[in-house]
Amino acid sequence: MKTNTQILAALNSMPAISAWSRGVKIYACELVQEVIENDTQLASPEDLKMQLLNGAQNWYDYSSGGSALIYNAEICERLCTPSEIKKTRNGDRAPNANETWIDCQARALSQAERMIARAIKIL
Repeated sequence: MKTNTQILAALNSMPAISAWSRGVKIYACELVQEVIENDTQLASPEDLKMQLLNGAQNWYDYSSGGSALIYNAEICERLCTPSEIKKTRNGDRAPNANETWIDCQARALSQAERMIARAIKIL
């Protein structure tokens, strides 16, 4: 059985080159830390999403419900390069024409969930 600390160590050993991938990795580590703080063991990859969502219906609800970062500037800082931060005026402007910062964070959280599932599988 894989322990949460083993999963966290596997996540930390995964490469993250871009600002986006580093942000996703931080979200993944925070999600695992939350499970550790709740004193539960991560579920199998099939049940992982439900456990990580912690009662939310989807990653957008999780994000907009305040379970992750809540300020646009914080989300921007976590997921963007310095030039993107400048371009969006530190999160005052939308990240792109199709998304809000909450949408962007929800997408990153979804990728973090998949990263955790990969970490569980490689152990």
